[in-house]
Amino acid sequence: MATQLELARQGKITEAMEIVAKQEKMDVNLIRERVAEGTITICANVNHTSLIPRGVGKGLSTKVNANIGTSSAYPDIEPELIKLQAAIDAGADAVMDLSTGDNIDMSRRAIIEKSTVMVGTVPIYQATVDAIKKHGAVVDMTADDLLHAIAVQAKDGADFMTIHCGVTREVIQRMRKQGRIADVVSRGGSFITGWMLHNQKENPLYERYDDILDICRQYDVTISLGDGLRPGCLADATDRAQIQELIILGELVDRAWAKGVQVLVEGPGHVPFDQIAANMKLQKQICKGAPFYVLGPLVTDVAPGYDHITSAIGGTLAAANGADFLCYVTPAEHLALPTIEDVHEGVIASRIAAHAADIVKGIPGAKDWDLKMAKARKALDWQEQLKLAIDPKKAERYRNARNMPNTEACSMCGDYCAMKIVGEYLNKPMDLCD
Repeated sequence: MATQLELARQGKITEAMEIVAKQEKMDVNLIRERVAEGTITICANVNHTSLIPRGVGKGLSTKVNANIGTSSAYPDIEPELIKLQAAIDAGADAVMDLSTGDNIDMSRRAIIEKSTVMVGTVPIYQATVDAIKKHGAVVDMTADDLLHAIAVQAKDGADFMTIHCGVTREVIQRMRKQGRIADVVSRGGSFITGWMLHNQKENPLYERYDDILDICRQYDVTISLGDGLRPGCLADATDRAQIQELIILGELVDRAWAKGVQVLVEGPGHVPFDQIAANMKLQKQICKGAPFYVLGPLVTDVAPGYDHITSAIGGTLAAANGADFLCYVTPAEHLALPTIEDVHEGVIASRIAAHAADIVKGIPGAKDWDLKMAKARKALDWQEQLKLAIDPKKAERYRNARNMPNTEACSMCGDYCAMKIVGEYLNKPMDLCD
């Protein structure tokens, strides 16, 4: 079967392209053209039957991803399924299953079955867990173990998969020469780095890249080229290791497109505010406009408990300068596995960042949303304000808890409401002096 990319190149408009065009209020022919050139990706595995397709990329609204999944400390799948629904209810466009607890296959299959949004995975997590059970150590994992995990997850319906192909021996050597404060903070990147250093061999994900592309093409899985050496603190941002890996990812984009496989490119990370725009423009140039998927970026290292805010600050600037897909960060980042409430807060914070950027990008309908809210506030139309809120339930809780029933103004200003005062007098005739 042909992938969305291959069909677009053939001039064919697919059902998924039509759905995306309707969602984005765009001409379907423009969607097809950009899928064909690789600047729009529609992550839609042929085996993910419950999916409502979404597009990521040039000219489209900025998308938001929520990470969920079990851990060795919390292996129960049921809370993760509740988090899945919480993420969807909060408006997430995708979720990533990062499960490392027992029954990884069962967790992933349950999430894919119940998810109407894109589902991403990181196959090396499962490969390492299985390697420990099978061989006794992560460093004894084989290339075939990695490809087996990729094949299983692709067959199960994963729409996009993070593969850390750009962490090569050359990149690791550059990192060691320059030195880093936080070294490698990507979990997948650390697994493959440890494997390479122990075995003194090249990254098997890089060496077997063509085999990985063959698997992805079979199920139309979008390959998400992982940034295994993303900076984990501000001091490491935009260093030689990060940029060298990005250069390799740019080459791997070309190879994926040549095989008809759709691509996302992943990016940083912890980045000072004044470096974010340059990072986005550099990625777009090196990777020829492939959709860019960023974690945050987080603009400071000192706000544990509030990192959904630090990432939203960076996410707005990143998306305004070219990032297409924001991976949420929750208040629990760097501290613990997120709760259901953390998932909700993380999604909303990232959606705020995405929407703020979409206004700047000129995405159809973005400014209209804010204009409707402004008019509702002017009219003191509380029902319309709550309806338009990005988090209607939270807005309603505040409104109902801190105001007397049927009050026109809010308790912040009460009788001195600016909207109410000006509304009473602005339309009255004025006596003008000569």
